[in-house]
Amino acid sequence: MNSKVAVVAIGGNSLIKDKQHQTVPDQFATTRETAQHIAEMIAAGWEVIITHGNGPQVGFILLRSELSRHALHDVPLDSCGADTQGALGYMIQQCLQNEFAAREINKLAVTVVTQVVVDRLDPAFANPSKPIGPFYDEAKAAQYGAELGWRMAEDAGRGWRRVVPSPRPQRIVEIEAIRRLVREGYVVIAAGGGGIPVIEDSRGHLAGVAAVIDKDYASALLATEISADLFVISTAVEKVALHYGQPNQQWLDHLSLAEARQYLAEGHFAPGSMKPKIEAVIRFLEMGGKQALITSPEQIKRALDGQTGTWITSA
Repeated sequence: MNSKVAVVAIGGNSLIKDKQHQTVPDQFATTRETAQHIAEMIAAGWEVIITHGNGPQVGFILLRSELSRHALHDVPLDSCGADTQGALGYMIQQCLQNEFAAREINKLAVTVVTQVVVDRLDPAFANPSKPIGPFYDEAKAAQYGAELGWRMAEDAGRGWRRVVPSPRPQRIVEIEAIRRLVREGYVVIAAGGGGIPVIEDSRGHLAGVAAVIDKDYASALLATEISADLFVISTAVEKVALHYGQPNQQWLDHLSLAEARQYLAEGHFAPGSMKPKIEAVIRFLEMGGKQALITSPEQIKRALDGQTGTWITSA
């Protein structure tokens, strides 16, 4: 295979535009738009592995589970991850397949339900911090904390939410299958939602855990493990900025690894927004990656042509 390989991490806005467009048909419509941009990249000769977020979709499953608790069993969080990998993978691969047919691209997209090993001793397990699911008032939060053993936390004055650990990804279980599929020319959708977090015992047996792995961190690990030529993070903005949203906002066309570390240390990137993306890119470059790109889905083609986006390189 002579083509260059890219891991493309698509953000939540690539699947759900806003709170008024959250239904499955709405998600299909948004995904069709994203598929067009990725198909353009593939038509230009790139072999692509796609990762995606799943936060809202997991939230929907958890809410359905809560509302039907009187009649049905709860869905464990690791199973929620598996369910969304399958459902969103189906959505992405169907939209891509239709794009391939329209463009006469001889490709097939496939989804790999992906497990990601985390360290059972990761400090995150002692300090759950990732909010999931719906908001509750304080009384209901206390009730669920007592009845279900959930850790609850107040979320920026909007109510109380369940919080779970967010450990760092260590190893992708299905990595060899992903490598083989890419070598055979398949467009692979993998590590959805950061992957299903699992722990491994001394016998090599795996078990799912109630945790959430950051999608960008898992995507950086995947890009590293397949020796990707390019790591693309698509997000809601066309470029990375310093002083984002301020009068002195400064868009960035290029960052070296050293500059990315410096700006991160100076606190320019917001937690839960650009910070994990920059951290993921830094990790990819530190592990031997050469270049990464952050831009919006609709600008991927222009960014690859050098016309926009923020490029981050090892030097």
